[in-house]
Amino acid sequence: MTKFRLEKDSMGELQVPVDALYAAQTQRAVENFPISGLTMPPAFIKTVALIKKTAASVNINLSELDTITGNAIMQAAEQIIAGQHAEQFPIDVFQTGSGTSTNMNVNEVLASLASQIAGKAVSANDDVNMGQSSNDVIPTAIHVSAALECHQHLLPALQHLAEIIEHKATSLNDVIKTGRTHLMDAMPIQMSQELAGWALQIRNSIDRINATLPRVYKLAQGGTAVGTGINAHPEFATLFAHYLSDDTGLPFKANNNFFESLSTQDAIVELSGQLKVIAVSLMKIANDLRWMNSGPLAGLGEIELPALQPGSSIMPGKVNPVIPEAVAMVAAQVIGNDATITIAGQSGTFQLNVMLPVIAYNILQSIDILANVSTALANKAIAGFTVQTDNLQQTLAKNPILVTALNPIIGYAKAAEVAKAAYKQKRPIIEVAAEMTELSIAELEKLLNPAHLTQGGINQ
Repeated sequence: MTKFRLEKDSMGELQVPVDALYAAQTQRAVENFPISGLTMPPAFIKTVALIKKTAASVNINLSELDTITGNAIMQAAEQIIAGQHAEQFPIDVFQTGSGTSTNMNVNEVLASLASQIAGKAVSANDDVNMGQSSNDVIPTAIHVSAALECHQHLLPALQHLAEIIEHKATSLNDVIKTGRTHLMDAMPIQMSQELAGWALQIRNSIDRINATLPRVYKLAQGGTAVGTGINAHPEFATLFAHYLSDDTGLPFKANNNFFESLSTQDAIVELSGQLKVIAVSLMKIANDLRWMNSGPLAGLGEIELPALQPGSSIMPGKVNPVIPEAVAMVAAQVIGNDATITIAGQSGTFQLNVMLPVIAYNILQSIDILANVSTALANKAIAGFTVQTDNLQQTLAKNPILVTALNPIIGYAKAAEVAKAAYKQKRPIIEVAAEMTELSIAELEKLLNPAHLTQGGINQ
């Protein structure tokens, strides 16, 4: 049987599990929101604790908080930041739209821990939450956690993916394949050129994130309840951003307009939009890999992805492109998350956005799964695929579209006749062109050299 203790808040008494570090307001939220079983991400809870630690340091410096209490709050926050007491944060994502329940959950846990450390009572509201409001803490936590996760996980993963693609491309400079538009045969390309397109997609993704982050670095902390800064020391906001920057190494600063910070999540909507672009890029790369790997007999069979696991419970020997499929599913999830964040971002009414918890959950999930799947794509698919050279050469030799290179010499109409004849007869284009034009085999071999054709220009 679970044992309980009585806790009291401004609404009265209620029972709280006897071993819980939290108190009445957390328990009310647990009882009010039995909705999804999804709780706020660990990265978010740790960031709220980091905010409390930073606020305590600032308040000590401003002589608003006594040193014993402030240091106890900071030590308690360090425990949460280190990942301890994770079970003490049970509140559902789908809760009050300001995230007040999560803010008070952290306040209560820190107050309990700090009281033990200080050997005296520490108040969740008056001490841990000093100079703060849920209305500036939660928007700040969204910005800070998103920025930290981008720097610590997503950007390094994208950098790694770009480097793996570029390294693979360099090794494939001499591999010529049939290009495809509309999934139909087109002019030849180097496989390295194809991969270089992927690499630039990822490099552009890195640039997009870095271009957006300066607006994410602007923080709501110091705006308190409505943006006026009521009950916060006039120097609190500036010092908070300064201390936080020193702690994290990121250039956080107080927003020059707290009304924008509290009532909107525009910077996170923008960041989510950039994550959606990354998802679209990864989906394109994953689909290319799936097509190129298709077969091995009845598909394109241009490459062979590493065999990672059996592909069927009934068909022995079947191996599937599991990593590109996982990439595609992550991309779909991120695109869906962006739709949620977009709708939630519109929910700023007057002085507060009231869909903050779901924004926090989705932006952090998108960052996390994009980082993880980018690493998997690099290490378990692109780095290790092999090229099916024989298949590439067979299709390239019979590609009637090579005749495009003869347009400047024999004209488009005549070239079309040659292409149709080669396709109908299923013969190499050089043989048919030699019969239907006045060009010699030697001239045609030079003019229709696939490697030469990948370099562009006018072929004369």
